[in-house]
Amino acid sequence: MSNESVSIVQKLWNYCNVLRDDGVSYGDYVEQLTYLLFLKMADEQTKPPFNKPSTIPQGIDWQSLLEKDGDALEVHYRHILENLAKEKRMLGVIFRKSQNKIQDPAKLKRLIMLINDETWVGLDIDVKGEIYEGLLQKNAEDIKSGAGQYFTPRPLIKAMVKVVRPEPGMTICDPACGTGGFLLIAHDYIVNNYKIDIEQKRKLKYETFKGKDIVDAVVRLCVMNLYLHGIEVPIECGDSLISDPGERFEIVLTNPPFGKKSSITIVNGEGKADKESLIYERQDFWATTSNKQLNFLQHVKTLLKINGKVGIVVPDNVLFEGGAGETVRKKLLHECDVHTLLRLPTGLFYAQGVKANVLFFDRKPASETPWTKELWIYDLRTNKHFTLKESPLRYEDLMEFIKCYNPENRYNRKETERFKVFTYEELIKRDKVNLDIFWLRDASLEDTENLPDPDTLAHDIIENLQSALEQFTDIHQNLETDKNGSFSS
Repeated sequence: MSNESVSIVQKLWNYCNVLRDDGVSYGDYVEQLTYLLFLKMADEQTKPPFNKPSTIPQGIDWQSLLEKDGDALEVHYRHILENLAKEKRMLGVIFRKSQNKIQDPAKLKRLIMLINDETWVGLDIDVKGEIYEGLLQKNAEDIKSGAGQYFTPRPLIKAMVKVVRPEPGMTICDPACGTGGFLLIAHDYIVNNYKIDIEQKRKLKYETFKGKDIVDAVVRLCVMNLYLHGIEVPIECGDSLISDPGERFEIVLTNPPFGKKSSITIVNGEGKADKESLIYERQDFWATTSNKQLNFLQHVKTLLKINGKVGIVVPDNVLFEGGAGETVRKKLLHECDVHTLLRLPTGLFYAQGVKANVLFFDRKPASETPWTKELWIYDLRTNKHFTLKESPLRYEDLMEFIKCYNPENRYNRKETERFKVFTYEELIKRDKVNLDIFWLRDASLEDTENLPDPDTLAHDIIENLQSALEQFTDIHQNLETDKNGSFSS
């Protein structure tokens, strides 16, 4: 991050600490910044050298905010939020269900003046993007806010994009887009790796990307994040799993949420409040299950064009769970070319105890014979230790995986200590087609002389216990639910 960005992020973040004394959380603060930044930038666009017509109706714009003080400011700010929420397109998405969380008018005025002191439109796009990403990162680090579940570590996204290799003209979707990390980094990859003409730039800005998320506030942050990076695309708010949207894409990159519980059952797009776990009965799904990750895996397959490519983060249970899990894995291996699996270490995600992997596959045309010939597995988990703060994952930690993946020609690969190949015949013979495969010895279990330090050991034990408890709970719930469910052929 540039010095300019660091300075502005620090300035804005220092003021957040003042507001926290009034009970304003990090998440609430970033949300208020989003509203105010958008109003300020819209105002800047109306002045030289831009001189554009205002996108904000007069009387509820930035200038009207600057004119108010005290209680009148707080009342007027609420009035602005209520009215802009009724607008269409990007305005409506940014301000949908918006509320003022800064009740002290003096502190609201101070934040407005803090933003007013900077010229935002004049800042380089990379700088604006860095500033907002910096704020989102800090928000994610505040685990109590719960925002971390929507923030995938950027080094991991960068590596996934690097091996999937998006190209100009390809359509790219994230059906669980969070704050837009996959879309942004895919955009940067295309800009930095290809010479693109004016028409391609236009398509990249308006037509290449599609995103959806189930949480209003997160969709707002995503839209603003993309906008500050110069990308203006529709980001929908809603449940991606309810139905087949009909649209197909060349690339899907996603890290679906790890949570599983909900209060409704979805049957052919209609909700019924009669079960604890969420079930989706869709004609395009291979199996009916309450396991949200298995449902996302099936949904992602549907979203792909023929020969389309996927990189999806999935928890361990997707690899070994029986019942619907076995059905989905068999179908996936047969109908798609499931070619690469990256076993991730713990300590990467803000959701505790998560053991996850990245599955890479290509959708293929109908065939009597299985499309998957070989699955290559890279183990970045065994004997690796990462934590969010003291020892976070870096892009450099994924360089060996990228080299082994060989994105220039993945049909020319070589086995290494951490990279092994398994044939379709070997996989299909495994009990329940279990893809949770490992072969390296865990040094911490054998070498008592060189155990990790107590903090790392305690952290690993807690993560393993949390993960095991979550998996047992999931399996129990899914077994109970699947007794009443059905499997589609």
